[in-house]
Amino acid sequence: MTPAFIEPGWHLPGVTALATTRAGGSSAAPFASFNLGDHVGDDARAVAANRRALLAALPAGSVIQWLQQVHGKRVVRAGEGDCPEAGCPEADACWSDQPGMACAVMTADCLPVLLAAEDGQVVAAAHAGWRGLLAGVLEATVAAMGVDPMRLLAWLGPAIGPAAFAVGPEVREAFVERDPVGSAFMPAAQPGKYLANLYQLARYRLAQAGVNRIHGGDRCTYSEADQFFSYRRDGKTGRMAAVIVVNPQ
Repeated sequence: MTPAFIEPGWHLPGVTALATTRAGGSSAAPFASFNLGDHVGDDARAVAANRRALLAALPAGSVIQWLQQVHGKRVVRAGEGDCPEAGCPEADACWSDQPGMACAVMTADCLPVLLAAEDGQVVAAAHAGWRGLLAGVLEATVAAMGVDPMRLLAWLGPAIGPAAFAVGPEVREAFVERDPVGSAFMPAAQPGKYLANLYQLARYRLAQAGVNRIHGGDRCTYSEADQFFSYRRDGKTGRMAAVIVVNPQ
């Protein structure tokens, strides 16, 4: 069985972008099967095999910049960390204008956001859970890319959907006291809880940063159990990756 990937709906010559699913890998349950996280308790040999399979899906000569994600807003340039393939540096987004240096983020409910300049010369990947969105990780990523935001395209990859993501009132209050995003929070069946729409929050933040060409935002990691890992659904589970790279010449 080969890995299954999801691609953005854009068409950018010179850029390869994809998000992985849980299918087609080497890991055993509860990480079955295409787990890319090396920090979740999976067998290291299985993770290494899965990462090799992901690399094989990218253009020849590519290298993936993995990150140690901490739900913050730090953005780094891919390839300038201590060790591009060893799970560092500590950041929640990276960007690249170097052909073959791929940007990647791992998720299992949080929102992966891929960005690319329309000329295919600069790309970025951001890990945007609610904490990162609130902290401004998308705005920081757009700023780090150094491209006119009107010339950027964004893709919202698979994340927990608005029908499944219940949060406390403090999360809603933290957002609405800064932005008019009350419609992104609907009352949940559980008293005092709200259903949060990460996709809507991300679209708002991107638009505030000047990015209006936004694709994706129509999958749910929680409800699509056969396709995606979900930390909120399963607890101990694997991680998907969203990856983007300027193709080597």
